[in-house]
Amino acid sequence: MSGCCDDGCAVDALRERQRGTLQIVLGINAVMFLVIVAAALYGRSTALLADSVDNLGDALTYGLSLYAVSRGATAKARVALFKGGLIFLAACAVAAQIVYKLFVPSVPMFEVMGAFSLIGLAANSVCLYLLWRHRHEDVNMSSVWECSRNDIASNLSVFVAAGAVWATGSGWPDILVALGLLWLFLRSSIRVISSARAELRSAAT
Repeated sequence: MSGCCDDGCAVDALRERQRGTLQIVLGINAVMFLVIVAAALYGRSTALLADSVDNLGDALTYGLSLYAVSRGATAKARVALFKGGLIFLAACAVAAQIVYKLFVPSVPMFEVMGAFSLIGLAANSVCLYLLWRHRHEDVNMSSVWECSRNDIASNLSVFVAAGAVWATGSGWPDILVALGLLWLFLRSSIRVISSARAELRSAAT
C-alpha cells in the first residue's frame, strides 16, 4: 500500500517546505540588497553599505540553499562550506570600505541610515520568522538561519549608529558599527565553515 505516511514522503514534504521558504526569503533579500545599497551610496554610510552586502550574501546563500535542499548530506555540507566562504568575502568587502573611510572621512546622512535600517529590520524579521521552524533540520538550513539572525543584529546596529551620528555630528559611529558588523561576519563564517567541515568528516566516516 502506498501513501504519504512513510519516511520517503515525509522527507519529500520537508524538502518542499524548505524550498518554498527559501524562495520567499531569496526574493526578499534580492530586493532589499538593491534598495539598501542605493540608500547606502546616497547616504554615504559604511554601516548601511555593510548591511546591503549582507543582503547580497544572503540572496546568494539562499540560492545555493535551494540547490542543496534535495541533495544528500555531503552536498549540503559542501554548499554550507561555500556559504561560509561567501560570508568571509562579505567581511573582506566591509573591511575594505572601512579602510577607505579612514583615509577619506565623511559624515553619513543619519536620516537615511535610520529609515533604511528600519526597513531592512522589517524585511529581515519576516525572513527570520519564516526560517525559525527550519533552523535545526540540517546543516543547510542551519547555516541559512545563521545568516538571517545576523541580519537582525546588523539592522539594529545601523539604527543605533544613525542615532549616534545624529548626536555627535561625526562619522565615527558609522565606522565603529561597521567594525562590529565585520566581527559578526567573521565569527559567523568561522561557525558555518566549522559546522560544514564537521559534517563532511562525519559523512566520510
